[in-house]
Amino acid sequence: MRQPLVAGNWKMNGSRASVRALVEGVKAGLDGVGQVRVAVCPPFVYLADVAALLEGSAVMLGAQNLYFAASGAYTGETSAAMLMDFGCAYVIVGHSERRALFGETDETVVRKLVAASRAGLKPILCVGELLEDRENGVTEHVVGRQLDSVLHVSGGLEALANTIIAYEPIWAIGTGRTASPEQAQDVHAFIRRRIAMRDAEIAARIQILYGGSVKASNAQELFRMPDIDGGLIGGASLDAQEFLTICRAAG
Repeated sequence: MRQPLVAGNWKMNGSRASVRALVEGVKAGLDGVGQVRVAVCPPFVYLADVAALLEGSAVMLGAQNLYFAASGAYTGETSAAMLMDFGCAYVIVGHSERRALFGETDETVVRKLVAASRAGLKPILCVGELLEDRENGVTEHVVGRQLDSVLHVSGGLEALANTIIAYEPIWAIGTGRTASPEQAQDVHAFIRRRIAMRDAEIAARIQILYGGSVKASNAQELFRMPDIDGGLIGGASLDAQEFLTICRAAG
């Protein structure tokens, strides 16, 4: 049985004071989340602070990005080994904001995913479609292309065995719009079928999260769907009580 995961993507938000308050608030409410695995992904500059605050708790630490090279002259970049040095267990790869704002291609995303997996990090691979893609009926084509870029590259399938997938319809990220539970389930089931074409065992056990304006008010009906194994939470993860309510909904 797949264990639910709820991961908070804080994006470029917070201060040292607000981060401390947020972590302490999440830790204080963990008793009610049951068997749900919980993770937070702060900005790079707060990784050390959050790692120290999480010590001894069940909350896992993740990062929002990495570079695929192990080391070298890559000013401003961060390697998988560096993230692990600070206690990271997860790293988000290929978020739509990285693709849209910073020009990350499918090829770049795959290189990051393989590098993270080989180093021992668990990548959270983001896939999703634009509103125009959905309106034109090509959601599966777009998401399938993003998955195939991993499945058809050397080392990709092995990396996918250690990967979590997050389906995030781009039209629902930060907009207040959310895919209906049925819409989300349809794409999650498609993702699982697509992977099963290459490896049925990996498909059966891979966790597929939903992201896209998940809130306390809609989390339970989303997480009730059979192929939705938790969530990658954006804005709602910046409020400890709302984030905890979402975590409880996944249990």
